[in-house]
Amino acid sequence: MGKIVAIVNQKGGVGKTTTAVNLTAGLGINGKKVLLVDIDPQGNTTSGFGIDKRQVLVSSYDLIMGNRPANEIIVKTKFKGVDVIPSSMNLAGAEIELTAIENRETRLKNALAAVREQYDYILLDCPPSLGLITLNALTATDTFLVPIQCEYFALEGLSQLMSTMRQVKRLYNPTLELEGVLLTMYDGRLNLTQQVVSEIKKFFGKKLYNSVITRSVRLSEAPSFGLPIQYYDHRSKGALCYNTLAEEFIKRNR
Repeated sequence: MGKIVAIVNQKGGVGKTTTAVNLTAGLGINGKKVLLVDIDPQGNTTSGFGIDKRQVLVSSYDLIMGNRPANEIIVKTKFKGVDVIPSSMNLAGAEIELTAIENRETRLKNALAAVREQYDYILLDCPPSLGLITLNALTATDTFLVPIQCEYFALEGLSQLMSTMRQVKRLYNPTLELEGVLLTMYDGRLNLTQQVVSEIKKFFGKKLYNSVITRSVRLSEAPSFGLPIQYYDHRSKGALCYNTLAEEFIKRNR
């Protein structure tokens, strides 16, 4: 049965979508069969795999609302081992629609149950908020992965996020566990970076990935070409970082 991992951080601009796209591609390159579910209304993960959001007829909105089964929404990509359930702007209204539905927090969990056997991993790219869509992801997932930018304010947001996770575990998903914490936009030359790393290590210990994602122009460029970094420039620093992360991720899950 495929392991479900939510990539989550309520703070925007921390490299969450970049991690969703490039970790998925890295896992595929390493021979894993991966489904990436884009449940962020912005749909940047969808674009990151070269899927035109304007052409998407059925999306993760239909999955969560129960309009279509997962098998009818999955898009087979040209990238090794990678399938995607794309997002659409319809998802922006799902938060309001879900409030009137019974068992609203388990919609995604029930919808993904039908395809879990087909994949090694199912990754969920969550919106940068802690609303009902993210709650659906956290109820459906086995573990959650937190990308965190190496800056002071990221630490403040992290404590809030962990508090929310404890609540979700108590109320909706008793088996929810932390997959790992990933440092993004890393610059080892800065004193602040070292201080942030030190604080995170104290709090999370072995849950902090050894792999770090350094700042990279090529990483920023790749999405505009609809390509994961490994396919845009496989020799780049960003590709090396995410390939190392994928290998560490697989090793931890053996």
